[in-house]
Amino acid sequence: MLLAGGQGSRLYALTSKIAKPAVRFGAKYRIIDFPLSNCINSNIDTVGVLTQYQPLILNEYIGNGQPWDLDRTFGGVHILPPYQGKKRTDWYKGTANAIYQNIDFMKRYNPEYVLILSGDHIYKMDYSKMLAFHKSNNAEATIAVLDVPLEEASRFGIMNTDADYRINDFEEKPAKPKSTKASMGIYIFNAELLYKYLEDDENDPNSKNDFGKNIIPKMLNDGRRMFAYPFKGYWKDVGTIDSLLEANMDLLKDENLDIFNKNWKIYSRNDPFPPQFICDGAKLGNSMVTVGCYIEGEVVNSLLASNVKVEKGAVIRDSVIFENTIIKKGSVINHSIIANDVVVEENACIGSKKEEDNKISVVGEGMVVKKNQVIASGEIVEKVEEE
Repeated sequence: MLLAGGQGSRLYALTSKIAKPAVRFGAKYRIIDFPLSNCINSNIDTVGVLTQYQPLILNEYIGNGQPWDLDRTFGGVHILPPYQGKKRTDWYKGTANAIYQNIDFMKRYNPEYVLILSGDHIYKMDYSKMLAFHKSNNAEATIAVLDVPLEEASRFGIMNTDADYRINDFEEKPAKPKSTKASMGIYIFNAELLYKYLEDDENDPNSKNDFGKNIIPKMLNDGRRMFAYPFKGYWKDVGTIDSLLEANMDLLKDENLDIFNKNWKIYSRNDPFPPQFICDGAKLGNSMVTVGCYIEGEVVNSLLASNVKVEKGAVIRDSVIFENTIIKKGSVINHSIIANDVVVEENACIGSKKEEDNKISVVGEGMVVKKNQVIASGEIVEKVEEE
């Protein structure tokens, strides 16, 4: 269950007409791409997206969920706005109330566990590992936590735990924090227990209908088995102008926020590749370079298809490179066509400069050009099919 209905008032003009999760991020994404991609990469195929504030662009963007492989006959992605029920109708009053209003949606799929996420965080996380942790501890609720500097801990909800990460105390933005385990707003609950606490909370006229202020403290007071799941990767709440700009800049320098990792793609409605990246020191002239390319070397008068990597010291001149090809450091390609899925190892040489010899060299699909190998001008190499 993905909470995506917040107004995002601290982003000011950026959210005057769109919901915060629909704000653009990283040159080609929107913020909501990250939790949605985490879901499908974690093999979660049933997702409810709870919308409220300025939902039109967000609803249109998510559509039927096809870019994230969430266009399923059973399950898939569902947009869940507030709606009029038989007894009453109301806007979502808080995070707990929003989930409560969609109990019937959750029960349709009869889940054993419910994962609750926020739609305004930038991070890459395997929720299946968190679920395994939840199961191994026989937990009733698990909360993902990030270790933060002590001087920043008072900005977060802080989980105090024993040595086995069982939560024994929760403090919402404490002045003098006793721990540095900050809640990430990512929860796993045993489904039936969650329903009970949501219903009890809804019947409490004094409740703020919030997970952090009401549901979590109530479960702790009742002695429920609650655990903190330690997360080690990159995570940032992009709820302010400062944090949004900082997270965008982190894409250029923070190795923990790697959008080029093919094993954990961030999907978007645009296409399945990250934006092209031209590294400091790279040279690019009179060339077309498309999405997913990572350029550290030199590219002149050439065309590169999607997801091509050119390592530092490699040179490409007057050539066409097809998708998913890697040109390793020190290699030189002149006046050639290189097919898709080719690996050119270090210090290889393909073709001759156009002004020296007008013949075109060709390397076929899936070839590996070995280290220091020379492919002559006009030579055509391809894989030999085994009979």
